[in-house]
Parts: sequence; C-alpha cells; structure tokens
Amino acid sequence: MSLADQIVAETAQLADPERAAGSARFFKTGPGQYGEGDSFIGVTVPQLRKVAKRFRDVDPATIDTLLASPIHEHRLIALFLLRAEFDRASGDAAAGWVDRYRDAIDRGCVDNWDLVDASADSVLGRWLVDQGDHRPLVELAADQRLWHRRVGIVGTFAFLKKGDPDATLDVVPVVIADRRDLIQKATGWMLRELGKRVDRDLLTGFLAVNAAQMGRTALSYAIEHLDADERAHYRSLR
Repeated sequence: MSLADQIVAETAQLADPERAAGSARFFKTGPGQYGEGDSFIGVTVPQLRKVAKRFRDVDPATIDTLLASPIHEHRLIALFLLRAEFDRASGDAAAGWVDRYRDAIDRGCVDNWDLVDASADSVLGRWLVDQGDHRPLVELAADQRLWHRRVGIVGTFAFLKKGDPDATLDVVPVVIADRRDLIQKATGWMLRELGKRVDRDLLTGFLAVNAAQMGRTALSYAIEHLDADERAHYRSLR
C-alpha cells in the first residue's frame, strides 16, 4: 500500500455520510455554486489534523496524489501535510514546497475557501514575508479566477502578522470592485486585521477614501471592531 493509500484509508475510517451531506451543502457544491461538483466523505478538520500529525517526511508525490483527489478532505489533509513539510524545510527545499503549492493553485486543487484559508498565508504568505516581496500576491489578486484571487488576498495575512501593512494595502485596491461574496469577505477580513494588528488609523484612513467604493459585505467585515458611531459613519459614505 502506498503512503497516499494509507492516508486515504485512515481518513475513510472516520467518514460520516450524514456529516458529508451537511458539508456538501455548507460548501455550496450545487450546480452553479462556487463549490460545484466537490465531494465530501464527512471528516472534521480536527480529525484531519490529527491524522496528518501522524505522518512526517511525506514525499512530494504523495502530497500531489492527495491534492489531485476529487475528495475534499483528501485535498485538505494534503495541504496540512504540505504546510508541515514546508515548516520543517529551509532554503531550496522550502522553495520547492512553495512551488508545489503554486502549482496546486494553478491546477485547481486549492478550490474552496477553507483550502485557501488553511494554506495561503501559512505557506505562500510566510515564504514571501521571508523574501521581502509581496508582488506575487498582487499578481494572484489581479487574476480573475476566484481561488487565485482569494489566495492573493488571504496571503497578505502573513505580512499583517508581522506588522507590515503594505501587502494588504497594495492588494485591496486590485480587488475592491469584485462583488463576489468570497472576495468581499476576504477583503473585509484583511482590512479588519489591518486595523487590529497593525494600525487602526491606517484602516480608518483607508476607509475615509475608499468606503464609498466598497461592497456592503467587505465594508461590514472591515468595520466590525470599530465603535457604533464610526460604523454608522462609514456605512453612510456608500
């Protein structure tokens, strides 16, 4: 049995058909929805993390096999494994894992919001922080494809965690006109974190200029931690 088959078998033992049906609804897998055609077996994120922690020194081919699976949980555990290997790597080895992650994005394997959010800032974002270069995130955000764009936005979280606002402030203008719900939420989330983690005045200064252009959802997320009067003021600018 290959390592990929072993991981799949361990995950299958935790499958719950009722939970799988609920996940399919939650992640919008119906016709025309953002997760159309995705398949679930009904394994929780904590369970997947627990399985992933039992494996170390996982080879790239195993992770590629799991990323190519039509089963959502297999792709998510692959990203947990990829992140763990990236965390332990350095130099060329770390760069190789980042390249493999970028390839997975381009192949459509990182194709739902939880997959993006489990990996964008902790793999690509962290690597780019170390390189001192957030331009690849701006390029991803400029891509019209939903998941590429969300990776570009959420990847800026790694910079915010280090107190650097520039990546977020460069990405948000690229996506500000996009009214897709998952882009709106990610944009507002990063702006909120900008105000919480880096500089509240940077957030309010950005909103003073840009609130009128923002979608309702993005604005609501961005102002969530401001006081009631401030929230009312920024909403009035739309």
